Amino acid sequence: MTISIEHSLKFVTEFDENHPIAKQALALPHSELVTLLEGMLKELLVPALLPEINKINENGSYAILKVVK
Repeated sequence: MTISIEHSLKFVTEFDENHPIAKQALALPHSELVTLLEGMLKELLVPALLPEINKINENGSYAILKVVK
């Protein structure tokens, strides 16, 4: 039997409110902006992290780390 524990990592994105692209992003509803940023983080970070996660899990006898998508 396995038990899953979901972690909650927090990231912060800081925008330069004077930059034209930042202005466009900040014009989005907050929930849409959060969804967009979280999606971008997953697309960028997961492929970079998976090789390291696999190394960690190679010797995992009691716990395995997984990425929830």
